Amino acid sequence: MSQDNATDASGSLTDSVSRRRFLVANGTAATAALAGCLGGDDGDDGGDTTDGAETVRVGYGEYETTINTGDLPDELFIYAVQTGWSNWDAVMDAFEEEYGVSLFDDQRTSGEALTNIRTNHPNHEYGAYNGAYSVGLEAWDEGFTTDYKPKGYESVPDEFKTDDGHVTATRQMTVAINYRKDIYEERGLDEPETWEDLKQPEIAQDLAINVPGAGSGLNAMLSINHAYGGDLDNLDPLFEYFEDIAEHGAEHRRNLDQQFTAGEISTYAEYDFGGLSTKYNSDDIPEEDVGVVIPKGPDGGEGATQVPYGYAMLQDPPNEDAAKLFMDFVLSPDVQELFFDGFVRPIRASEDSVEAPDEFPAAEQYGDAAFGIDQAKLLDKQQGIIEEILERSPLPGVEA
Repeated sequence: MSQDNATDASGSLTDSVSRRRFLVANGTAATAALAGCLGGDDGDDGGDTTDGAETVRVGYGEYETTINTGDLPDELFIYAVQTGWSNWDAVMDAFEEEYGVSLFDDQRTSGEALTNIRTNHPNHEYGAYNGAYSVGLEAWDEGFTTDYKPKGYESVPDEFKTDDGHVTATRQMTVAINYRKDIYEERGLDEPETWEDLKQPEIAQDLAINVPGAGSGLNAMLSINHAYGGDLDNLDPLFEYFEDIAEHGAEHRRNLDQQFTAGEISTYAEYDFGGLSTKYNSDDIPEEDVGVVIPKGPDGGEGATQVPYGYAMLQDPPNEDAAKLFMDFVLSPDVQELFFDGFVRPIRASEDSVEAPDEFPAAEQYGDAAFGIDQAKLLDKQQGIIEEILERSPLPGVEA
């Protein structure tokens, strides 16, 4: 099954993520309860027309306009909006329940979406791109997108949206340390809080970090580098850190979840959604044996990069009004909460109106440790960074 991941070779990024079991059991009821109350916190400003259809105010600032729901299509095509990933299932169901428009189940990756856009532009049936924010920036840079600022645009952090309204983030994943609580207890280890904690020989002996070609692996390494004072132009702190953990047995590995649940590794760096999904959805390991923490730097500072996903309106889109309505819908507080059920933090997670479930690490962990990377700059430098890691990493398995 495809997901809206950043790269086709992204390892754990391409693993399907299921929603919390209680949501699977009660998804229909949850969607029905959600329908009819969407957009209230941001103000819907809808009204009735003479033909029985409704008018809905959409857009932010100069993009604010009125659309008539009687003109909406039966089906809407948005790239990489798909079942089985990030709880899009519930979002798709809620949108159809609210407006009578079904979403095509587009089982493709972000990279596949961009390839399709390139191939079919300007003749396409898709109204918008959805997926990895960095890939959205590529589409923007290549001239395939147009400007639209959805309702809620002002609530998106500046580093996760373009000023011209072409690309806007809707959700984010954050680098986390996932660890076996049972193994740590057996070894007499305290639960880790910082990257420095992982240098202990009893932890580093079976510590794993994904390869740089995987999205989670690359962003874990950029997190370590940032925590120790590096930046996109200076990776020396990362390699100094790797030298310290390599002597105790740390490695680059793939398929980390399987090795983790089998007890072959006790600790690995991954996105928060990966560890949380393993903790609450896996049949291979007890929930209480899995710990997930957002790591700080050695001095208690930032240590976990946030990786945004989002959308962009395409040039001359078919069913433009429906695409705008959907983009507004996804940023509304009630719908933002649905992403939490796929173990993905919504982009408006810091707002009081968007309530995080208890399964997530405490909000304070994200506030203290998380940071953003300039995605446009990263896009320009990413290939060179990967090549440098492949050449300089002292950890075994870097080219696996």
